[in-house]
Amino acid sequence: MREFTDRRDKETPDELWLVEHEPVYTQGLAGKAEHLLSPGDIPVVETDRGGQVTYHGPGQVVVYPLIDIQRRDLGVRCLVDRMEQAVIDLLATDGLRAERRAGAPGVYIGEAKIASIGLKVRHGRTYHGLALNVSMDLAPFGGINPCGFSGLAMTRYSDWIPGKTWSEAATGLVEALCTRLEYYRSDESP
Repeated sequence: MREFTDRRDKETPDELWLVEHEPVYTQGLAGKAEHLLSPGDIPVVETDRGGQVTYHGPGQVVVYPLIDIQRRDLGVRCLVDRMEQAVIDLLATDGLRAERRAGAPGVYIGEAKIASIGLKVRHGRTYHGLALNVSMDLAPFGGINPCGFSGLAMTRYSDWIPGKTWSEAATGLVEALCTRLEYYRSDESP
């Protein structure tokens, strides 16, 4: 992501990278050691994104929006709002009511967090991104204070919609992000 971001010029098209990680804790720039409670055998990787510590693993959809926000005339807060709204829109397609919280980026269903956001902006371009818990094992979140919040409950899509697959959630999330970020296929119009 960093290499792509550093190589880009003003003509380089934006990209969305979609991945599913092996088990890993990532510690953001603001990360504090006290939020790593008992990582066990799961590796801890320091990263240059914003935020504290989170967990990534199989069954979680991770999207990296590599966007030239300067060219798109988007502020960071506007981008985060649109990313959160894309998750809220996706969950609403299954009748789920989700929301954002002031001072705690991400998306929540009730008291539990279902999606986390951590970005890095360099030279007006973003990398890192958004993680949506779909059908993953949530137990590793017990080894940390997720996003720096002690006792924060985590949830996953499949808790609310049994049988929801990674592929279904990934496809729906990419579509919702493209809509909220106003990206269209050449055969579509806004």
